[in-house]
Amino acid sequence: MTRFRPCIDLHAGQVKQIVGGTLDSSTSELKTNFISPHPPSHFAQLYKDNDLQGAHVIMLGPGNSEAAKESLAAWPGSLQVGGGITDKNAVEWIEAGASKVIITSYLFPDAKFSQERLDSVLAALGGDKSKLVIDLSCRRKSQDSWFVAMNKWQTMTDMEVSQESIKSLEPYCSEFLIHAADNEGLQKGIDEKLVKKLAEWCSIPVTYAGGGRNLEDLETVKRLSGGKVDLTIGSALDCFGGSGVTLAECVEWNRRQEQEEQSKR
Repeated sequence: MTRFRPCIDLHAGQVKQIVGGTLDSSTSELKTNFISPHPPSHFAQLYKDNDLQGAHVIMLGPGNSEAAKESLAAWPGSLQVGGGITDKNAVEWIEAGASKVIITSYLFPDAKFSQERLDSVLAALGGDKSKLVIDLSCRRKSQDSWFVAMNKWQTMTDMEVSQESIKSLEPYCSEFLIHAADNEGLQKGIDEKLVKKLAEWCSIPVTYAGGGRNLEDLETVKRLSGGKVDLTIGSALDCFGGSGVTLAECVEWNRRQEQEEQSKR
């Protein structure tokens, strides 16, 4: 069942919506769609009040730990956290209230995938893959190929997002999070080809993010994936300064999906 999944993107300790492809170390190049006047806990409470499960809190660079912990404290055991997660701090974040930790860059020293590092993170979590989400956020290399991008989506790695790589990683995690970084923050629509491929390749839950604008995009993801892929909408949401869709509409959309599922049983 396709669901809307919310997010809390943190940059320099604030909740922001950023054009993903501009997220490098040069602040002069950074393009920001929205900076919230509200603290991170405001959004965690908002998601809690509307029972929006599976939200991810992403720390985009340094200076976000306290903001992330504030989010987790507002809804303990229900938010996933990512950004700078390693085998050394994974348990710390679970103890701080994260339902799951999300890893990307740590798995790719020198932009090359390390099975050893994946093993070490899972071992740190006591072998409990239900606590682990692998982020395979990516950028296009050609019309039909996507490669994992790390370091705030600026560095291309050696891992192609493909059926082979997905199947090799599934035994180690409970779900995938995949931002289409070239679409992130642009509100120009989703990468439909990638959504279709993710539905074909993944046998565990997967959330796509990047370019989501409205309820029609939720319907499109549902149709293209046969209900296998969830969608995160960020910049287009009213609570993030957007005008494409309201959080209330997304909440209602989720409720309708649940009712449809129940009616089939």
